[in-house]
Amino acid sequence: MTEATATRLDGRALAKEIETDLSQRVAALIEKTGRTPILATILVGDDPASATYVRMKGNACKRVGMESIKVEMPASTTTEELLAKIDELNNNPDVHGILLQHPVPEQIDERACFDTIDLAKDVDGVTSLGFGRMSMGEPAYGSCTPQGIMYLLEKNGIEFEGKHAVVVGRSAILGKPMAQMLLNANCTVTTCHSRTQNLAEHVGRADIIVGAVGVPELIKKDWIKPGAVVVDAGFHPTDDGGVGDIELKGIESIAAAYTPVPGGVGPMTINTLIRQTVEAAEKAAK
Repeated sequence: MTEATATRLDGRALAKEIETDLSQRVAALIEKTGRTPILATILVGDDPASATYVRMKGNACKRVGMESIKVEMPASTTTEELLAKIDELNNNPDVHGILLQHPVPEQIDERACFDTIDLAKDVDGVTSLGFGRMSMGEPAYGSCTPQGIMYLLEKNGIEFEGKHAVVVGRSAILGKPMAQMLLNANCTVTTCHSRTQNLAEHVGRADIIVGAVGVPELIKKDWIKPGAVVVDAGFHPTDDGGVGDIELKGIESIAAAYTPVPGGVGPMTINTLIRQTVEAAEKAAK
């Protein structure tokens, strides 16, 4: 396979295109209802990376004409205090989506807090109920990174039917929902992780490979078969930008399509959060 044949799956460009459409939908909602769609973001503690992510999500809201309510709580917050805040937002009719920024301080039961978010406002796709409904093919908002990946692949004409997909990673918000979404799209799915034996062999059989394990360049380029679709959901900062979970240097000459790092999966994650908030506002308006 020559360098010229690999499709670069540009998440940044697609996210920008989707934002143009979302701006029009938000404007139509405001005109129809007199209410602006609102995403509430909850940040517990002072983790700088989390603060950056929340700020990026707030900026994305502004770009499409939405509002964001920033809820900041101290690192000493208890589970009960956070549950009470989530309940308050669940009961606020002006709030259409709720995002609890992961991770929360260790004294908090994060799963209990995620699962308290109203399903209709679970635009980040983090509740157990939402995961179960999505897995069963019922309506629910998908976890944002895997949902964004599916949208990016679909928009680029990637075929799923009958393909062997290998997902390396099993987290509740990425690896597990990714595997279920690919299964629902009629792929045959193998889930691997950091303790999988003979990982190279599994990866070598993949028509679609998703790196979501959180280890820099764990998946080697030599393992990937020619013509595979390569999706790298990892990001690890380096002096010259960053790397993902897959060794991408020279991947253009092997893969049929690939996501660059950065600029591939990352922009689609925030874009999906905003898109699902707009959808929630549209449903509330009905």
